[in-house]
Amino acid sequence: GSTYTIVQDHVNPNLLFVGTEFGLYATLNEGESWIELTGGMPTIGVRELEIQRRENDLAVASFGRGFYILDDYTPLRDLSEQLIASDAHMFPIKRTWLYIQDAPLALDGKAMMGASYYTADNPPFGATFTYHLKESLQTREAQRREGEKELKEEGQDTPYPTWDELRAEAREEDPGVWLVVRDGAGNVVRRVEGSSSKGIHRTTWDLRYPGYSPVSSSGSTGEGPLALPGRYTVSLEQRVDGVTTELVSPTNFDVEVLGAPTLMAADRDALIAFHREVGELWRVVMGASQAAGDAARRLDLMKRAIEATPSLGTDAYERARALELRLADIQEAFTGDRVLARAQEPTMPGIMGRLQQVLFNAYSSTSRPTAAHRMNVEIAGQAFEAVLTDLRQLVEVDVRALEDELEAAGAPWTPGRRIPRWTRN
Repeated sequence: GSTYTIVQDHVNPNLLFVGTEFGLYATLNEGESWIELTGGMPTIGVRELEIQRRENDLAVASFGRGFYILDDYTPLRDLSEQLIASDAHMFPIKRTWLYIQDAPLALDGKAMMGASYYTADNPPFGATFTYHLKESLQTREAQRREGEKELKEEGQDTPYPTWDELRAEAREEDPGVWLVVRDGAGNVVRRVEGSSSKGIHRTTWDLRYPGYSPVSSSGSTGEGPLALPGRYTVSLEQRVDGVTTELVSPTNFDVEVLGAPTLMAADRDALIAFHREVGELWRVVMGASQAAGDAARRLDLMKRAIEATPSLGTDAYERARALELRLADIQEAFTGDRVLARAQEPTMPGIMGRLQQVLFNAYSSTSRPTAAHRMNVEIAGQAFEAVLTDLRQLVEVDVRALEDELEAAGAPWTPGRRIPRWTRN
């Protein structure tokens, strides 16, 4: 016959786990009913179960697939019919440890050790939030299709939606759920996106502020500095059709330093102030660098448009080329001398290189900023101040004036230009 292994929770005696030939199951009522626990685990035989009491983890030994760990199963102790019937619920959040993660292989995962080198994922670093949603957040189209399915099952007609309804569906944003982290003073520290489907979900905040890099198409702004230890709150919000509402009011949780702290509270405040100073400089430097890159692409297309416009003389092309060369000097100040770098010759770091070095070291440490860090920030700030005025003159005045000249000559439109003017005859 089949072999079963059963363990009982050491806090709630009604909570039991059982391993079977067909997976892992749990009961919240001493065996009256059972629910399957999957969480990505395949349907396999479970041979042994052990509870790690300090962390409230469930270790699962399978047949032929190694071990699985259900991290912090304490939310299962609080599950009830009343909780499941509520629209949304945030489970208690365990104490979160603040530390710098080690990288013994220098890179994530197996690094360059090869597939045969055994590694296993650790629990995600940071504060882990566990929440429950009674219903999934659906778009208008999903709601309509679900209603049509029900009508079809009842043998009724499914009317075609109106053009206005289809237009509203096409323009609608996907609904979403966010976990909003605030510090002890109520200031928003981070917004972390979560799952908007019904059921129990987990999302982890990596204990960092938002980054300062230009936003990418995925919405990322890079990695920000580590938050300070202390008390925080997290609330659960939904955004449906552009309207944000709170689903669960703020829940407290604590962030504590792992091990003996090396910095006093005043030093930590000074550290985060330095991080914000460097981050703000990085924000404006990267924004200006991207603006320079955009201007370079605009000038390249403007030269092509000039060549395609017979009424524009060669002087327009020469002025565009002169602007390109000015811009190249500015970009070299940002990135350093790439010509020498490509030839493997020693060269001084550019503005971005100096700041990258500071950010990499400062964001991966809880120690005070070094004198070298402060010196690099000072040098980068002075160099940026020296090129910023010329960049603004070039992009906001000189390039714009040449674009207006192209428009007046009837040149083909190029990205970045003003909206073309047109007068009806």
